[in-house]
Amino acid sequence: MNLINARCILLAFVSLFSLFACLHSEDCRTGMYPPKGPTFQRNVTWYTLNLDLPPNQRWTHVIKEKKAELAAMIQAIKDLANGFFHGKLLYLVDKELPLIVDTLPYPFNEEIKGIASVSEVPLGEIVLFNIFYEVFTVCTSVVTEDVNGNIYHARNLDFGLFMGWDRKKQTWTLTEKLKPLVVNVDLKRNNRTVFKSTSFAGYVGMLTGIKPREFTLTMNERFNIDGGYVGILEWILGQRDGMWMSFLTRKVLENATSYEDAINQLALTKLLAPAYFILGGNQTGQGCVITRSRIDTLNVWEINMKLGRWYVLETNYDHWEKPFFLDDRRTPAMKCMKKITQANITLPTIYDVLSTKPVLNKLTTYTALMEVSTGRLESYIRDCPSPCTPW
Repeated sequence: MNLINARCILLAFVSLFSLFACLHSEDCRTGMYPPKGPTFQRNVTWYTLNLDLPPNQRWTHVIKEKKAELAAMIQAIKDLANGFFHGKLLYLVDKELPLIVDTLPYPFNEEIKGIASVSEVPLGEIVLFNIFYEVFTVCTSVVTEDVNGNIYHARNLDFGLFMGWDRKKQTWTLTEKLKPLVVNVDLKRNNRTVFKSTSFAGYVGMLTGIKPREFTLTMNERFNIDGGYVGILEWILGQRDGMWMSFLTRKVLENATSYEDAINQLALTKLLAPAYFILGGNQTGQGCVITRSRIDTLNVWEINMKLGRWYVLETNYDHWEKPFFLDDRRTPAMKCMKKITQANITLPTIYDVLSTKPVLNKLTTYTALMEVSTGRLESYIRDCPSPCTPW
């Protein structure tokens, strides 16, 4: 297949999905909480992660329970990768990626080794799983303040675009393989909670987390030409002066002492990939979207009650630019927030927003809800039965 034909097929594919999205968008949903019905698959299981253990032992009990699911997900990645470059990508995974594990920051490298050992999945394949988020995801995150000054933070995590479309089931292959791996973890030191997170078994970085009574944090990918592929390639070739996004968010959740400290760390650290860091605090006005290039902070967009901005909402596009017209989750989400009004904003009503198509879509693996003042973290595995937009 030549490049022109491949481009035509891709354009046709995107156009078809765009039409599908237009046909299956909907008015704002209400009454979706407590989670029930066809968009709710199940609750997420809780595990405790003991940070006092050696890093290679911390995930053992989780991986023992999720061993089969992790192997199935890795096999799905391998099946997809086998079609690229005549299988040479798998050679890179099996032969080259194990060599970089010791270059990854401690303790993440040791945790990855422990996961590979317990799961009996080749080390290179566990490394691949742990760098996947640097490459391509689509997500929606929102931080909002109610009329009493309480801060709420919620997100949909969407993953698996273009990674195997099952025409019979009308689902993304990798999305469905990831759902059984979603876990809630309570990370403790000296038997006290350091932070809580919704994550994937076998994935040592953190994409969604709460440091009770201090701050909440989610991360969305920022689509940019200077994306994750570039940073990963530089790392493999030996230029290692940037930080992996999900390792940074975990480091911040574990070590930052306040909302302001978290902002500084997220704003000043050089990254391997551009990103949006969505942060919520424990006081009025403490909510922001930090827009990052790999090198610089381009913008910090904050809740500002004097301007009537009682929430900030981020998908995968700079908030000062229009979203990509084939992937506009921002407009329907903001429409629903406006309809709810600040007077009626709660975690249940935010769940309604995140349950409205196309904010909820075929890529959505889970919805997480956080309330910083109580340390509350709730997560739910989602489904989006057809008709539902593929992204």
